[in-house]
Amino acid sequence: MKKSILTLASILLLVTSTNAQKVEFEEYKLDNGIHVILHQDDSAPVVTVEVMYHVGAKDEEDGKTGMAHFYEHLLFTGTKNIPRDKWSEIQSARGGTGNASTDWDRTNYYQTYPSNELKLALWMESERLLHPIIDQKAVDTQNEVVKEEKKLRMDNAPYGKVIYGDVYKHLFDNHNYGRPMIGYIKDLDAATLDEFQDFYDKWYMPNNAVLVVAGDFKKTDAKTWIKDYFSPIPKRKETKRVIIVEKERILEKRVKEYDANIQLPLLGMAYKTPSFKQRDAKILDVISTVLSNGKSSRLYKKLVDDKKIALQAFSFSRPLEDYSVYIIGSILAGGTSADALIEEIDEEILKLQTELISDDDLQKVRNQFENQFVAANSSVRGIATSLARNYILGGDTNRINKELGVINSITKEEVRNVAKKYLAKDRRVIIDYLPESQKK
Repeated sequence: MKKSILTLASILLLVTSTNAQKVEFEEYKLDNGIHVILHQDDSAPVVTVEVMYHVGAKDEEDGKTGMAHFYEHLLFTGTKNIPRDKWSEIQSARGGTGNASTDWDRTNYYQTYPSNELKLALWMESERLLHPIIDQKAVDTQNEVVKEEKKLRMDNAPYGKVIYGDVYKHLFDNHNYGRPMIGYIKDLDAATLDEFQDFYDKWYMPNNAVLVVAGDFKKTDAKTWIKDYFSPIPKRKETKRVIIVEKERILEKRVKEYDANIQLPLLGMAYKTPSFKQRDAKILDVISTVLSNGKSSRLYKKLVDDKKIALQAFSFSRPLEDYSVYIIGSILAGGTSADALIEEIDEEILKLQTELISDDDLQKVRNQFENQFVAANSSVRGIATSLARNYILGGDTNRINKELGVINSITKEEVRNVAKKYLAKDRRVIIDYLPESQKK
């Protein structure tokens, strides 16, 4: 069977491009267990400090959900040495910006400043870990903020249950990925102050975190300030992480979801796929790109341009630590039945499972991934997050420099085999995502 062969010129171009994008870094640990990564880039006079904690929504207990995301808000309240509600004011007064984010696996906090404010940024992040304000006033205030965020960003977002992962409950019967990332508001309302403090004590410790400094700075200064501010934070006994195994699906399931914010139905096909750390996850990213990345992709051309039975076609993977989620979806055009759409999508999946993609398709994917890599690492902020995530979830900081190599080594035969393995009909959940008005 004929395999794709890159020309010598293509290989040389590939090697040159990959080497040009290599991210240099230094990493070490303090005695209390916090992992430190330093990446110098003097192309602009800015510096980012990011701390990522290995805790997310999947680590919450039944009846106590929402705390991981809640702390994303709570830890901006202030500290013993930063007055209540003055965090952002101090930050902006010194020319800085910052934010935080949470998913099922991790929570990260980051600040970007002019280079001469690195010392301030490191001190503030150490304060967040050492002296946070966790009292009833802060909890009550942030509870209202979380409720408002849920209402504005999630409950009122068209197709929000797909975007924010609420539909994962149909895919996971046992794993906590099946719970909403933001948790259940009723659990937050019922939580006591002691329970909030217990969650912090359980997960927020230096030996469950990685600290990244990226940008324009002097290493000697950074190492001195890191030691001064972070070394005094005591190491604590790490919590034993519960590993939840999700059984493989052996029968196709079909469910309905309703959304008051939409007028046009969406058809989704959801699959449980491997951890983002596994090679097969990258191959599924290639499959996703071939199927629906851009107007030249297979699904878009077929469903939207040629047959005009859909207004949009997409597929995407949500890369997670234990398992990932892969969704193929399409917004139905008027008069189109969901079953007709399923038949057309299945036809394209079958092609991937039985035929080899073309050399042109494979090269186009490689080019797109290289562009995505460059875009993701075009700022010190983006690099900081990539370094932190690859260390704390991937177990190898240097994954940042291996990703393009993995993509470029994927063969057409692997694409076919992975499509056959993971996109089987009996492994999927079909979601009829309908306007609320169609609910009987």
